Amino acid sequence: MTVYMDHAATTSTHPEVIRAMQPYFHDKFANPSGIYSIAKENRQKIEKCRQMIADTLHAKKNEIYFTAGGSEGDNWALKEIADTYSKKGRHIITTKLEHHGILHTCEYLERHGFEVTYLDVDIYGRVNPVQVERAIRKDTILISVMFANNEIGTIQPIGEIGAIARRHNVLFHTDAVQAYGQIPIDVACLQVDLLTASGHKFRGPKGTGFLYMREGVRLQSLIHGGAQEQGLRAGTENVPGIVGLATAAYIADAAMEQRMQYEIQIRDYMIGELLTTIPYSQLNGHPEQRLPNNINVSFQFVDGGSLLVMLDTLGICASGGSACTSASKKPSHVLKAIGLSDELARGTIRLTIGEETTKKDADYVIDCIRELVGGLREQSPFYEDYRSRMYAPD
Repeated sequence: MTVYMDHAATTSTHPEVIRAMQPYFHDKFANPSGIYSIAKENRQKIEKCRQMIADTLHAKKNEIYFTAGGSEGDNWALKEIADTYSKKGRHIITTKLEHHGILHTCEYLERHGFEVTYLDVDIYGRVNPVQVERAIRKDTILISVMFANNEIGTIQPIGEIGAIARRHNVLFHTDAVQAYGQIPIDVACLQVDLLTASGHKFRGPKGTGFLYMREGVRLQSLIHGGAQEQGLRAGTENVPGIVGLATAAYIADAAMEQRMQYEIQIRDYMIGELLTTIPYSQLNGHPEQRLPNNINVSFQFVDGGSLLVMLDTLGICASGGSACTSASKKPSHVLKAIGLSDELARGTIRLTIGEETTKKDADYVIDCIRELVGGLREQSPFYEDYRSRMYAPD
C-alpha cells in the first residue's frame, strides 16, 4: 500500500494531460518556427495554450511567457528586473521565508552590488504589509513575496502588498509556484506585475512553467539566441510540454472550487486528529489563511527524519519541508523564521494531500503517525527526562 502525501513536492501527471501531449511527440513534432503548414499549426497551438493560461489569471495572452519551471521564472524575474531597472535603483525587498529560488537569486544579486532587505514574518509566517511599506526606499525597484509558502502553507496578503507597490511605483513579483492551480488568482485585482508558476505542482509535466509579466513592464532575456517567446526567451519551444502545461492549468482551474472544498475537509480532519490525539504537537502556519492541501505539524521529543523513514516503510510518502532542500541537515529556514527552536524544527513533518487522497488514506496516516510518534518518544531520553520532571513529587 502506498499513500502519497507529498503533493507540494510534485504531483502525478493528469491522464488527460498525457493524452493531450502524446500527438506532439510524434505526429505533430514540427518545430513551431518553420514556415510549412505543420509548423504553423504548432505555432497556433502554442498561442492557444498561452491564451488558456492567461484566462486562468484574468491576464492578457501576450503577458504569458513559457519557461522550464519555477526556478527559471524566479531567476528571470529578479535578475533581469535588477539589470533593467538598475539605473533607477539597486534595492530589493523580500521575506525571510521565500523559496531558495528567490533567496539564492537575491544572494547572487547582493554579490553584484544590489542591496536586499529580508523582512521578518509573524509566528504564522505572514509578512506585515505595513513593514513592507516601511521598507520601501527611493531606490527600491522590486518587491518579491511568495503567494503561499511551500512548507507551512501560509498565504500572504498579496492584494495589500500589490496595492502598496503600485502606490509607490515599485514593481511587485510573486512566486506562485505553490499557489497557482490550488487557489484563485486574479493578477489585475491583486496588482501583481510578475508571477511565476511551475507545471508539475498542479498535475502538469515536469520541466514546464510560465512567467506572467504585466504589459508595460520592461524585461530583458535571460536566455539569448532566437526570437522565441516574443524575443525574450530563446530556444525551440517545448510543444508537448506547453500543451501539457496549458491542459493541466485548464483542468485545475475548472475543478478548483470543488477540489478546494474537498481538500480543506480532509486537511482539517487530519489536523484535528493529529493535534488532539498526539500530545506535545503543534500546527505550523496560519490556521485559516493556508493552502487547502497543506498540513505542517511539529512533534516535540521526536526526530522528524526518523519518523519520515519509518513512515516510508509503511508506504507513506511525506516530507520534512521543501523537496529542494531535503538533503540538508540544517533546520528549515522557514520554521526558524516563524520562531521554532532547532529541536522542534527537526521534529516537523509536512503532509500535502491531493484530490485523490481519501479519508481511508487519512485515517491510515493518522494511525501510523500516532503509533510511530509514541514509539519514538519511548526511546527518547529527552522525553523520559521531561516526564520525570513533570511528574516528580514536590
